[in-house]
Amino acid sequence: MRHRRRGRTLGRNPKHQRALLRNLASALILTERDAEGEDNVPKVKGRIITTLQKAKEVRPLVERCVTIARRALPNQEAADRLEPDTERHSETWRAWRQGESWHEWNRTIAPVVAARRRVLKLLGDKKAVQILFDEIAPRYADRPGGYTRVLRLAEPRLGDAGTQAILEFVGSHERKRQRAPKPTFVPEKIRVPEKIRVPEIDETTHVEDVETEPEETRS
Repeated sequence: MRHRRRGRTLGRNPKHQRALLRNLASALILTERDAEGEDNVPKVKGRIITTLQKAKEVRPLVERCVTIARRALPNQEAADRLEPDTERHSETWRAWRQGESWHEWNRTIAPVVAARRRVLKLLGDKKAVQILFDEIAPRYADRPGGYTRVLRLAEPRLGDAGTQAILEFVGSHERKRQRAPKPTFVPEKIRVPEKIRVPEIDETTHVEDVETEPEETRS
């Protein structure tokens, strides 16, 4: 029985499960890299295709990593303002390094370093951590959650007929519904029937002179 045991085993032992989820999360983040000139260029940035069960399992891990990186953005921005614009190991930089400004910068950047180490422990890929903090986290600075979506595909996977799904970042591939134009109806001209002309009866006209229908045709 699986009392209070959430999640899917995916036919693997616990260590293999963690390695699988770590690799899937890193693969999703690495699709955002600049892969020009590489052999394994991702077909679509910010998207991977896997089974539906794996996509649902790896999604909370990706959301957690993005949240950690997003919460470290204010400290990163404050540290960037304290850091000088001069070249490293120059005279100005050495003076800043020996002064009190460096200690203030060090205290400000400490939460960012801790967040990077925490995400590195979850993903295990330094390149993925760098892309997450530099490119993905600033994109969702004003979004409190829901950074990814899972879309089920209709075609099963070849070989084992497994249900496939798309795991992608929100905002990169937004689908806009195109509404059909509202039909306009042009009112047609109403044809007014012509008035039936009734012969006018004057005082000089006798009743016998007016044409009337014969009694036989009346019914």
